[in-house]
Amino acid sequence: MDQEARTVRNWIIGSGTFVIFAITSLMVGCPAYIVWERHMAGRAELAQATANRQIAVQEAQAKMEAATELAKAEIERAKGVAGANAIIAESLKGNEAYLRYLWITEVASAGKDGKTVVYVPTEANLPILEATRK
Repeated sequence: MDQEARTVRNWIIGSGTFVIFAITSLMVGCPAYIVWERHMAGRAELAQATANRQIAVQEAQAKMEAATELAKAEIERAKGVAGANAIIAESLKGNEAYLRYLWITEVASAGKDGKTVVYVPTEANLPILEATRK
C-alpha cells in the first residue's frame, strides 16, 4: 500500500473512532441530562405554584381589607342614624301639642281623595284591625 492510501485509511479510522467516542459520550451523558432537565422542570413548577399561592393570599388580603373598610363605613352610617334619631326623640319630648298638630294635618291631607283610614289604639295600645272590612 502506498503512503496516500494509508493516510486515508488512518483518517477514516480516526474519524470513525472519534464519532463512536462522541456518540458514546453523549449516550453516557444523556441520563444525567434527563435528570437535570426534570430537576429544572420541577423547580419551574415549584416557582409557579409559589407565585400562584402568593397571588391567592394577596387577593384574600385585599378582600379582607375591603370588607373591614365597608364594615367601618356601615358603623359610621349607623352612628349617624342613631344620632339623628336621638335628636328627633329629644326634640319630641314634651311636644304633644305639636305631634297632635302633625297627626291632624296628616289625616286632613290624606282625606282629599275621600278615603281615610284611622287606627285607634285600645286600652292595651294595640290597634283595632280591619278584620271585618270587605
